[in-house]
Amino acid sequence: MSITQLKINIDEPRYDQSTYGGRARHFFITTNPLNLFASGKALDDAKNLVERYRKGEVISDLTEDQLWKAKHLYDSAFHPDTKEKMFLIGRMSAQVPMNMTITGCMMTFYKTTPAVIFWQWFNQTFNAVVNYTNRSGDSPISPKQLGVSYVLATGGAVTTALTLNNMVKKFPPIIGRFVPFAAVAAANCINIPFMRSREITHGIPILDENGNRVGESTRAATSAITQVVVSRVIMAMPGMLIPPFIMNNLEKKSFMKRMPWLNAPIQVGLIGVLLVFATPLCCALFPQKSSMAVANLEPAVRDKIQSLPNPPTVVYFNKGL
Repeated sequence: MSITQLKINIDEPRYDQSTYGGRARHFFITTNPLNLFASGKALDDAKNLVERYRKGEVISDLTEDQLWKAKHLYDSAFHPDTKEKMFLIGRMSAQVPMNMTITGCMMTFYKTTPAVIFWQWFNQTFNAVVNYTNRSGDSPISPKQLGVSYVLATGGAVTTALTLNNMVKKFPPIIGRFVPFAAVAAANCINIPFMRSREITHGIPILDENGNRVGESTRAATSAITQVVVSRVIMAMPGMLIPPFIMNNLEKKSFMKRMPWLNAPIQVGLIGVLLVFATPLCCALFPQKSSMAVANLEPAVRDKIQSLPNPPTVVYFNKGL
């Protein structure tokens, strides 16, 4: 029996998204850094296979695992709305290697003002690239919105880092190692809501259980953005809160005093190991397809839905990443 005859729905994730385990498995695949090494030909072949399958072509000798492997590779490199190949460092599979490098450097070179400014700026520049690369087709980000968000997030991160660095001079040195985390958390709280400010003012699409669009809700948008901010901040915690304790002890060792240049590579490596797990596990904290009771929607939207034939009691929306 061919895979086409099995009628597998590749437009939905392979694993059950109603469970944390299913979501975690999905994001371990989505954020797999090995996808970055796929050749251009391999990506084009995966895209070709997925598009042929969606058209209903009978593809002989195609197994379920082969189909899902092609689908996951396709998803890792091509934008879901435009179908264009995404910029390399903007892909989800680049999150771990890029963040481990940036975070490692932020936490290694946190004592001098020029280093703080440079690495906070570099981090927000990377975030802007990721946000633009993964922009929504339904609510696109304008260049102006992207630029203002970038300036605000960078300013917020740099100001937080420099202010806290000045404040913690009276405390033990290990306290200063946590300043980069505070700066990153502050930047996330500024950047994400502003990048998605149009959703806060105009609402995001809400659907019934059958996938039919029943309106737009600003309360759903606020819930979605809050979930993303929380998951992003928690995602940064392991890589930015655990290594300081380890590095504080390692720097007392004689080999580190003889070879201080090991500080950066060791710290980057530690953060990389933690991020390999933290990134997918934190992306999976909340369902991608979130829900909200109709009773909790803003009155105008609630009344509109309740006036429908057989109105739903719960609506669903995409929270974003």
